[in-house]
Amino acid sequence: MKKGFTMIELIFVIVILGILAAVAIPRLAATRDDAEIAKVATNIQTLVSDLGSYYTSQGKFKEASGATATAAGEVTADFAQMTNVPNPVKAKNEECLNLGTVNNKNGTVVADIKVGGLCQSVWNLPSMRSIAALITGTTTASTSNVAAANGKLKFGGTGIKWE
Repeated sequence: MKKGFTMIELIFVIVILGILAAVAIPRLAATRDDAEIAKVATNIQTLVSDLGSYYTSQGKFKEASGATATAAGEVTADFAQMTNVPNPVKAKNEECLNLGTVNNKNGTVVADIKVGGLCQSVWNLPSMRSIAALITGTTTASTSNVAAANGKLKFGGTGIKWE
């Protein structure tokens, strides 16, 4: 008598593996999205912290080579010299935060919040609401969804002379 698995036993094993795969694959995809959201949130927090540290230590933002300031003081910045976080900050292929020009006269950085897809989930995190409130100039972070907005991040005080 030969020992082995019957056809019905093999079918049961295949069905059970299929059920397990049907449950596990969506959870794996959700875990990847959660990891991407956490990475982007950390990158944005690091970017803001790095810019604040740079401005505090140097008294101004690093201007791009050959950049000239407008009458209002706006100038293209060299963000790569101030932080290792790439600009714009992206979640997969979606831009969540894009920094523009800086103003060394008043210590501001133009910031563009974008929402949609994973970026909406990033900006709805409690820690990210406070950064969104700083950019949009609101006094408190709302409990509703953060909307796409243009604004400015302000660093340091005004009227301080660095010598």
